[in-house]
Amino acid sequence: MSLSEEHAAALSPETVVVAAGRPERSHDEPVNPPIVLSSTYFGTGSLGDGDRGYGRYANPTWDPFEEALAQLEGATLPGLLYASGLAAVSSALSLVPAGGVVVMPSHSYAGSLVMATELAEKGFLELRTVDIADTDAVKAQLVPASGKAADLLWLESPTNPMLGIADVRALTEAAHAAGAIVVTDNTFSTPLVQQPLALGSDVVLHSVTKYLAGHSDVVLGALVTSNPELRATLLHHRTIHGGIAGPFEAWLALRGLRTLALRIERSQASAATLAGRLSTHPRVETIRFPGLPSDPGHERAKAQMKGFGSVLCIQVAGDEARSGADAADALVRALQLWLPATSLGGVESLIERRRRHTAEPLSVPDNLVRLSVGIENVEDLWSDLEQALKSLDS
Repeated sequence: MSLSEEHAAALSPETVVVAAGRPERSHDEPVNPPIVLSSTYFGTGSLGDGDRGYGRYANPTWDPFEEALAQLEGATLPGLLYASGLAAVSSALSLVPAGGVVVMPSHSYAGSLVMATELAEKGFLELRTVDIADTDAVKAQLVPASGKAADLLWLESPTNPMLGIADVRALTEAAHAAGAIVVTDNTFSTPLVQQPLALGSDVVLHSVTKYLAGHSDVVLGALVTSNPELRATLLHHRTIHGGIAGPFEAWLALRGLRTLALRIERSQASAATLAGRLSTHPRVETIRFPGLPSDPGHERAKAQMKGFGSVLCIQVAGDEARSGADAADALVRALQLWLPATSLGGVESLIERRRRHTAEPLSVPDNLVRLSVGIENVEDLWSDLEQALKSLDS
């Protein structure tokens, strides 16, 4: 590819999202990588290092995205693209030895928690959940007074949906001292806002479906690491378990990645504006957004992130007529521009009451509403929220 690691390191991330993963500069060749739909490749009778061989092993359409993501995360090895975020989660959890211990945030992406819980119920691993923002509590779970030390620390910061902020550097140091691998889900932040590898993590996970692809039209996941042994293990898992990306989806994800910097800049600014206004609204019981100085994770987020993300959550206040959960549902129904849907990180603004999902932990308040701020005009977004909140009083 045309952008070397050395050149990428000298460029700003806002430029890398546009320039990384492009084909070599040759006369009359396309400036964008083409889609390769072949399921098999010409071979010489034997497979060596670097040979594609078969479509489950590799596809040329994956390569540009895997290269670009690695350069954005500061990795020295290409990333690995997966069929979905949960396929990437499954591959990352395969790093845990049989009967090993996983420490995971009690408020994590529900799919990650469900998968780890099911593996624990089947006896494949031991799962310990903890408030990831409580550094001392996490350390105690890594090396408990009795029982095994952890084999893998799963970080998510900010957490989904409670927006807790972990001290990533301190926790990765503690995990490594305990002999554990660290996997960090960086979906909410993206590499433009936070780089977990630079903070000590071993593997970084993304639901590419969200901000990286950015248009709510693909389902993909990815893992990134600079450790050759870990990458080889993850690649083997992807190949054998078949969690591979479709070439068209990979191509769409790279196209979406090109506008990541612009989308993040706009959505973060709008999220900050909306959070400030919502924080004083009488119908908002509590608000979590790390960009607010009053947020418990503000100082930690400011120290390790290059922004505060584009997701915020509020708890809607109930009244004598209805509970907070009912008020939250009424708020969502009253909106006209915001879309009532799951997922996040797209160009459109999405909102949902998280406890409508049965897999969501019961510790998530039932009146909590998660807002994923898109790239629409912020005053239009606020006008819609304001009229919906006002409707709760009628």
